[in-house]
Amino acid sequence: MSAEVSVVGSGPNGLAAAVLLARAGLSVEVHEAADEIGGGTRTTPLFDDDVRHDICATGHPMAAASPFFRWFGLAGHGVELLRPEIAYAHPLDGGRAGLAYEDLDRTCDALGADGPRWRRLMGPLAERSREVADLLLGDLRHPPRDPRAAALLPPRMLTLASGLERRLFIGPEAPALLSGVAAHVMGRQPSLAAAGATLLLGHLAHSSGWPIARGGSRTITDALAADVRAHGGRIHTGSRVTDLRQLAKSPAVILDIAPRGFLEIARDLMPPRYRKALESYRYGPGVAKVDFLVSEPVPWAMPEVGKAGTVHLGGTRDAVFAAENAIARGEDPDDRYVLVSDPMTLDPSRGLPGKRPVWAYCHVPNGDPRDVTEIVRRRIERFAPGFSDTILASRCLTAPELETYNANYPGGDVAAGAVNLRQVLGRPVPRWNPHRTPLGGVFLCSAATAPGPGVHGMGGWHAAKSVLGKDFERLIQEPRGRTRPVS
Repeated sequence: MSAEVSVVGSGPNGLAAAVLLARAGLSVEVHEAADEIGGGTRTTPLFDDDVRHDICATGHPMAAASPFFRWFGLAGHGVELLRPEIAYAHPLDGGRAGLAYEDLDRTCDALGADGPRWRRLMGPLAERSREVADLLLGDLRHPPRDPRAAALLPPRMLTLASGLERRLFIGPEAPALLSGVAAHVMGRQPSLAAAGATLLLGHLAHSSGWPIARGGSRTITDALAADVRAHGGRIHTGSRVTDLRQLAKSPAVILDIAPRGFLEIARDLMPPRYRKALESYRYGPGVAKVDFLVSEPVPWAMPEVGKAGTVHLGGTRDAVFAAENAIARGEDPDDRYVLVSDPMTLDPSRGLPGKRPVWAYCHVPNGDPRDVTEIVRRRIERFAPGFSDTILASRCLTAPELETYNANYPGGDVAAGAVNLRQVLGRPVPRWNPHRTPLGGVFLCSAATAPGPGVHGMGGWHAAKSVLGKDFERLIQEPRGRTRPVS
């Protein structure tokens, strides 16, 4: 008997959809082309069997804030999210740094004269954090449940998108903090899309935090997969779908794949207008990632930076934006924005005494094949003198190699598509329900759909909602039940 639902791809979105639909009583099968499930939430030893490296995502602010994971209950499935004292840090030359403490008061104190300005920007969002996160992680089709939370966003977004935050703050630390978060949106800076992401991620530092998972990001994948199997679902690895017609016997198909992958397996089945819209979908800059095996914690010039779960390197706000804009134009700037994670700061189980994982990535033009190990090493050394002496081993995954690792990262674009205003409002194409395709029973749920990239499972949540219709609300009100949806 064929599965009632076939899910293609086992990233967080695909597994989230599988969890919801299996709990609804449908027979579910997940097909993963790789030999290991997880997509961007995989953890593996690289240089030593006892030292575990997250292959993509380590910090999980969106998982902590996500309505899906709130409903699923990661803690109840054995996943412990460890919250750092400092969510993110942004070192500057001269031993200075911007520090986004989980405690808003402490952050404001550290920012001195800019503290009251930071409080006015982030404080109201943190006070209504759940409502703000629900809105920004929504499907953009329904009015906000809390209009007061929604009203907080437009003036703040316009301030950041217009660059007026340079006049809002006196010192360099606060603008640097904001630019480091904005650069998570790979592309032109400043912009409305980046401003929205900055407000979402920035305020989460002072509410649900920027946690990492004890034992590695893989524990999130394992929890989701175990729940799928516990409700009768099956997961197949090494199971590549090359033609959508392979799944023709399944009444519903959920695709956790990028638009390019959808075109590859179903181009000749699509209506011409929809096909052309997918063909016009644009991808953003790529990422090159460097994993280091080091002998000791990163020796930051400002020791307090070592308490941060995530560190953004790029210098001043203007320097970060200049580098990001150059990369967006396909250029090769001397200075790069680099993101660094030293997970053993919070989770000693990741390694051994004298052997610890540190990873970093920098942005590159889409498809750039360059090995960036030296670029990244020098960038870290600038703000952590002596780092080079701690390196025991390293390896680089170039942008093309990241695409080989995960086809949802075309050209190394880990966001599965440029995050600009047009592709936020119509992701991947402008449709009332972008998760429902013109092909009957076929739905999209990857990071190329609303609400976009991140480990939040919300693409799968929205796709499952499209499949289940009115029964979706009944299911999420009774998360342990097995409600049979309307066919």
